[in-house]
Amino acid sequence: MSAQGIPHVELNIGDLHGSLSDPLLDTMNFLNEVTFRYPEAISFAPGRPYDGFFDVDQVFAYLHEYIDHLAAGGSSADRIRDAIFQYGPTAGRIQELIADSLRADEGIDVGPESIVVTVGCQEAMFLVLRALIADQTDVLLVSSPCYVGMTGAARLLDIEPTPVEEREDGLSCANLEEAIRRERAGGRRPRAFYVVPDHSNPAGTTMPVHTRHELLDLARREDILILEDSPYRLVSPPPYLPTLKSLDRDRRVIHLGSYSKTAFPGARVGFAVADQLVADRAGGTGPLAAELAKIKSMVTVNTSPLSQAVVAGMLLSCQGRVSELNAKTADHYATAMRSTLRQLEQCFPADRREALGVRWNTPTGGFFLSMRVPFRAGNAALARSAEEFGVIWTPMSYFYPGGGGEHGIRLSVSYLSEEEITEGILRLARFIVAETEK
Repeated sequence: MSAQGIPHVELNIGDLHGSLSDPLLDTMNFLNEVTFRYPEAISFAPGRPYDGFFDVDQVFAYLHEYIDHLAAGGSSADRIRDAIFQYGPTAGRIQELIADSLRADEGIDVGPESIVVTVGCQEAMFLVLRALIADQTDVLLVSSPCYVGMTGAARLLDIEPTPVEEREDGLSCANLEEAIRRERAGGRRPRAFYVVPDHSNPAGTTMPVHTRHELLDLARREDILILEDSPYRLVSPPPYLPTLKSLDRDRRVIHLGSYSKTAFPGARVGFAVADQLVADRAGGTGPLAAELAKIKSMVTVNTSPLSQAVVAGMLLSCQGRVSELNAKTADHYATAMRSTLRQLEQCFPADRREALGVRWNTPTGGFFLSMRVPFRAGNAALARSAEEFGVIWTPMSYFYPGGGGEHGIRLSVSYLSEEEITEGILRLARFIVAETEK
């Protein structure tokens, strides 16, 4: 009974969708709870852009830039008002500007009809999975460790991803080929492979050029698609390796992008480049992007036209060269990564880290690096680290859909000042030593 004596409905978790009982959702909630409970702790957990580069006036400047662009192109006051206030086409309003930017910055040459503008990259993942995975015989393969947004979207759609475990230096195409053939031998159809080739989340690894070519050759030979997620390239220092999509000659790659890191996360504007041709029942063909837009029309209906307008203004302000606009930002993140690596070296010189059994990788950009420690780095250890040592990190086990990563931690360097990084690594070192010597 409720407080007013009126009977109320009590739901059983077992009667709700199974994803709500998935440990993945519980672990991320635990991380948020720890962060909230220990606000004075230095947190290497959030993969958030640095606040110091945000300027409220930029929002208005970019908005006016887009309005002026529409006016210069002959749009009437009524059409401009419609472009800002009304829903607009489901596939988006700014595909042409995105296409121009991808051509200028990434060497990706596609028409605007092959792009659908999404509510962040997360929606793009959802749309692509819903379109490609037709039934339970279809297989999504993912590099492991894997970004939890992809595995979480898969779980909501009742898709059980097949992990392809990476080596410490990244993807092995031989391992992927073996997984594909194993699935086929079991009567299933591998459809797509998800990977973050540049400065990956969570491991921080970058795929070498020769592996990119090898992966594309494998995709063509085995008749699968590649889902390329690419949020960290243009917030990293040059030189940039070619995207998989720019090397794609067979339309094997669906490129997933986001302006959350390069513009600002609050805009929630992402996109999918899906130029694969889809044959309809009447014998015609159209881009896969048009099919994704059909799904989007029943999910979010539209991506905020106001957010699209601000992002469009940003693209116009730099003639689509986001890499040039973000040069100062990329330099900041590169400095943060170097500071973190330098502080780790100081706290764990070679002889000491060998004695303790500690090691880490050395990413050339992005937000993340991964460490291996000699103890189980799970939720219990994280709670001790936050409470007793005042430092928070993310267990790598969160990112292994098939299990694993129990001795790994992810550090995000993007959100902290240099002073916080220095103090945070000192605290982390004290925690690791204490935990190892228990």
